[in-house]
Amino acid sequence: MSEKKTPWQAALVALFARNWIALFGAVLSAVSALLIGVFVIIGLLQLSDSPYMGIMAFMVLPGVFVFGLLAIPAGALWERYKTARPGAEAPSDRAAGLFPVIDLNSPHTRRMAGIVIVLTVLNLLIISTVSYQGVKFMESVQFCGKVCHTVMEPEYAAYAASPHSRVACVECHIGPGAPWFVRSKLSGLGQVLAVTFDTYEKPIPTPVRNLRPSQDTCEQCHWPEKFTGDRVKVITKFLDDEANTPTKTVLLMHIGGGSASHGGIHSWHINPSIRTTYIAADEQRQEIAHVRVEKADGSVLEFTNTKASTDGHDGEERVMDCIDCHNRPTHIFQTPMQAVDGALASKRIDTALPYIKKLGVEVLTETAEAQRDSDQILERVRAYYEENYPDLYASGRETVESAASVLKALYDRNVFPKMGVTWGTYGNNLGHETSTGCFRCHNDELVTAEGEAIGGDCDVCHTVLAWDEEDPEILDQLQIQ
Repeated sequence: MSEKKTPWQAALVALFARNWIALFGAVLSAVSALLIGVFVIIGLLQLSDSPYMGIMAFMVLPGVFVFGLLAIPAGALWERYKTARPGAEAPSDRAAGLFPVIDLNSPHTRRMAGIVIVLTVLNLLIISTVSYQGVKFMESVQFCGKVCHTVMEPEYAAYAASPHSRVACVECHIGPGAPWFVRSKLSGLGQVLAVTFDTYEKPIPTPVRNLRPSQDTCEQCHWPEKFTGDRVKVITKFLDDEANTPTKTVLLMHIGGGSASHGGIHSWHINPSIRTTYIAADEQRQEIAHVRVEKADGSVLEFTNTKASTDGHDGEERVMDCIDCHNRPTHIFQTPMQAVDGALASKRIDTALPYIKKLGVEVLTETAEAQRDSDQILERVRAYYEENYPDLYASGRETVESAASVLKALYDRNVFPKMGVTWGTYGNNLGHETSTGCFRCHNDELVTAEGEAIGGDCDVCHTVLAWDEEDPEILDQLQIQ
């Protein structure tokens, strides 16, 4: 003999069990709420760092949860609609009709109202918490860099090894305030569709048109008006000889600040009393067609490159911004020469290995050109020393293996064949080593009507104190190691 249901149990049965749609919605909401709780606990306990855990917990399951909640009243209304049709028999505990009769004098109605209020409060708590966590998840580095793994792998790898690796992606790409947050999410919808249907470009072009002005992002931390003055920069490179002979170039960088009276790079480019605008001849702003300089005294200088055509380009006049030169402050890609020199200078590769500089640059370049797997680098380095320096390979095999592993890591850090990213795909405009950089404007082709050029005199930006010297005397004088 079955137990008699309590009034509250009867009320729950009346709320959910009379219609399969309502019952299905209740089960769906309960299960999804339970799974959300499980995924949240897994995340809090750091049992998994998969980005898809966050997608399920804060994006997919909340949608299922809300769908289940909507199914409950839909099922109840459908059940009442059926009983309200002519000839349909209404349940004994209520009158037939499309909408329910609410009579709080009835104990049954009060119980039903109490259940609905409790469930509503609980559901609102779940939805608000998950929505907040969902917004936080969509602003996380994990979401930006790891969700679309193949697509974002090059940029994420560069970000993780950059000076800004502890700065969240949204702090630079979105910045503070709701308008740019909404704008970024609307833009993200198009990106999701492009990834879904595989219609995105490979390699992904640098988003120069979608970046927020540096005054709203970079300058939250950096103070461009502060006078910096001159700084010494030492560039260490290695020759292609057997000894991997190190050489040093010493530059006195005229960095400057926000006032032209001090001189220097920043003083000219970000002086608040000078307004510099330009028109690019290409989408990536690597070829400049026109430069206009408005000075505080009202005078104007205009420089035009007659060889640069803006046909097929919108010819937007843009105010010079920090990111026009610092176009890759975080997502920095190297050349094979830079990568190997850096590894040798930091002692990650032993300079005692004969011809390791020459060999390293060769294997990195040729592997990328042939679009081979990076494991080929390990085999080539081993084979080279085993064949040409068998005694060294026998006695110092660990050193060779370590160098080969570092070269493989350099390749994997800069070359991504699936995304069409190879050496030199993304140039850095800060300087003029991996792209035209400074010489986009500082050249003899941008001239005024009178024939005056902007010019590209090296001493404007830096003074050369030593150039590719093995033991520069200036470093001893300055007591720099």
